[in-house]
Amino acid sequence: MKIQISKAWDKMLMRLDTWLDQFIVNLPNIVIALLVFFIVVLLSKYLSKLTLKVLSKSSLQKSMKNVIAKLISVFVILLGLFLILGILDLSKTLNTILAGAGVAGLAVGLALQGALSNTFSGIVLSYIKQIKFGDWIESNNYEGEVVDIDLRAVTIRQPDNNLVYLPNKLVLENPIKNFSSTSQSRVIMHCGVGYSSDLEFVRNLVKKTIAEKFNSVEGEDNVIFLYKEFGDSSINFETRFWIDSTSALEVAKAKTEAMIYIKKAFDQNDINIPFPIRTLDFPKNFSMPNSSK
Repeated sequence: MKIQISKAWDKMLMRLDTWLDQFIVNLPNIVIALLVFFIVVLLSKYLSKLTLKVLSKSSLQKSMKNVIAKLISVFVILLGLFLILGILDLSKTLNTILAGAGVAGLAVGLALQGALSNTFSGIVLSYIKQIKFGDWIESNNYEGEVVDIDLRAVTIRQPDNNLVYLPNKLVLENPIKNFSSTSQSRVIMHCGVGYSSDLEFVRNLVKKTIAEKFNSVEGEDNVIFLYKEFGDSSINFETRFWIDSTSALEVAKAKTEAMIYIKKAFDQNDINIPFPIRTLDFPKNFSMPNSSK
């Protein structure tokens, strides 16, 4: 038993000596490889910034410029890794890596199917012009301003200043409502007036109030007023007008201001905005029970 342990110990020492000798022999190559690694990292960052600077003069979207710069940076780093393997005389390892790239790529592709899908979707989103930085969009039941598009997700800032990260695949596969595709947004407001109201007077009053209070409305003819239905306790109407903004927050603010102006105009002209009421009809011979008994 002692002899076997002694032999194993000797073999281990011999192996350590061999490794030490190989390390000393390859020390210059290791130093050069480390130097090349740092140069490659610095070069990738420099080329990324240079690419952004060159593309800044082009008509490409900012998101597409960022994607191209990142791809160039990754490509430079991959070239540097292959160069480092050659410096370290790991050509056999390089051949093994290339030989197993197909199988490994298939396995990685299956394992990272969702991530790769988001990556390719991010490239597509960075290229199309229907969505870009600064646009106010609605997608997957989330609404806000587009602040970033990368290879993983689309980042939007909601009206409450919270950030939402939508996976690129979901944004690309689902409908996108872009409020910034036009220079104006429509404000739609619903209300109701009592059955005793003069309907023509109410219509003219609402259109006049909107036209006077909002600079974006050039005249009463640009205000749409529609009576919708005979409700349970009111005659309901809808009014529409345009404002010079594509932000959903500004639309909400304009709707709030319109409600204030219309309510004030109704109060000044004794126009009632009824609320739901319930009327109870009792028989003539009905009498309330005496609670004192």
